[in-house]
Amino acid sequence: MTETAVEELDERVPGRWWTVRLDAVGRGSTAVRVTCSRPACAEQRLPSTADGRAAAVAHLKAHLRAVAPRAGAYCACRAEGCRTHLPDPADRPARTEPWRCGGPVVLAVLADREGRWWQAMECCSRCAAATPGAKTVGSSRTPAPRTAEHPAPVTSGVGAPQFSDHQPPAGTAAPAPTPRSVPARRRPRQGKIAQRVVPRDLLPDTLRDELTELGDLFRAYQRREQPDLALLADLQERKARAFTTWAAVTGDDTLREEAGRAGQAAATIRFQHRQRTGGPAYGDGPAVARLLTAPAQWEHARSVLAHVAGHTPLPGPEARLLVLMLTLRTAHTGTGNLVGQDVNALGLTDPQSLIEELTGCGWLSLPGTVGDLLASRPENPTPITVPSLVPSGDGTGPFTFGRKTRPKLSGWAQRVVTDKKLRKAKASAGTRLLALTLAAHTDASGRLGPDGRGIALDDLVTRVPVDPAGLRDLTDRLTAADWLTDTTLTDTHLTGRLTERVLPLTCPLL
Repeated sequence: MTETAVEELDERVPGRWWTVRLDAVGRGSTAVRVTCSRPACAEQRLPSTADGRAAAVAHLKAHLRAVAPRAGAYCACRAEGCRTHLPDPADRPARTEPWRCGGPVVLAVLADREGRWWQAMECCSRCAAATPGAKTVGSSRTPAPRTAEHPAPVTSGVGAPQFSDHQPPAGTAAPAPTPRSVPARRRPRQGKIAQRVVPRDLLPDTLRDELTELGDLFRAYQRREQPDLALLADLQERKARAFTTWAAVTGDDTLREEAGRAGQAAATIRFQHRQRTGGPAYGDGPAVARLLTAPAQWEHARSVLAHVAGHTPLPGPEARLLVLMLTLRTAHTGTGNLVGQDVNALGLTDPQSLIEELTGCGWLSLPGTVGDLLASRPENPTPITVPSLVPSGDGTGPFTFGRKTRPKLSGWAQRVVTDKKLRKAKASAGTRLLALTLAAHTDASGRLGPDGRGIALDDLVTRVPVDPAGLRDLTDRLTAADWLTDTTLTDTHLTGRLTERVLPLTCPLL
């Protein structure tokens, strides 16, 4: 600009410029905070990103409703040193004359594509048009009519956004808010979510409104040009909570199933988001390269442990451990291959007698003798069959995982029971079975139980068939083998955490 033009602008009032930001509160929490650059606006804290984004947009809209662009203001972007008023030196030779502002003063809004910040500025219409992504929401030449339907903007009062340059003088009472007429009651809008119509008469009203809003948000997400996995995970978590409440109100079990699927989807999406952004794949500690990499695989591992706990035909921890390993070998079709080393590595007292008992009761089927099985080598494995795991006529079996997941689960269990320090300590079958059970029931940092609160003894003795005294001995053996640390065994719970060296073998609880 010429020197004369700058002097003329400096005599005008500077344009207003403010920013509303959405930031995470901290690690370990889904809460977010909404802040505004206007000094008088207080910080807001919301439980999720979706709630925070809605609050930020509402706060910005409240600002825009409370002010009008001033004809006597010069461009706020000039004060901020934007590229239009202060072009790059390399561009100056190509410009025949300096940039000149022009047109009415407007309010222009800029937004981050990822939905993390929103800016509003008072500038001329030429600068607004030259700013990429800017949208004009008001002009000094077209003030809103001051009618009953369109009252003048409210700049003070309870709930109104406060501008530091519009504060009343000290000792002056703020004017009372203008009373509003009660709008006529309207019929609720028909909502739709997940191919389901939200009934207009659904109660409570807050549930109906939440389901309707979620349907709109999911459809808006599908129209996005770029994915936002953090936002999608938040939406799935809200959907899980809303559908759980909907199922409780109506007694519809299909809604409860939908809520479960939404919860699993939220966990998987959040896991993928952390992998893509380079953060921890699960939880808030350092990233751990786990042998089983997906939450679905962790759930499948726990499903096998639970199935074996209720379907082992013989008593005792040795029978339980052997049945578990054979189940993992044959889970998909009921058939599999086995070699002698697979059985001998389990630390069983008398593997031959135990296998004979399993074949004698009909749980296991072999083509030859038990001796042939124990002598078989990898180049000539023995085919085995577990009749109870063979799929029925409709193709269904006791497990839902597929052909590719089965060897991953089997390999995980084999790595746990043949751990180097357990082998050196000649750990018993009960010790190895407890190691498997604990590895599948930790949080992301390795602490035992959901959220590190410990594992109930009733659940442990169901998975590991020993008495409480025997459980204490097994716990001490795992501590000596550098599996467990900081353990406390009470009459009701076992607390503690797995050591860092075995974290890759854990299956965190969702």
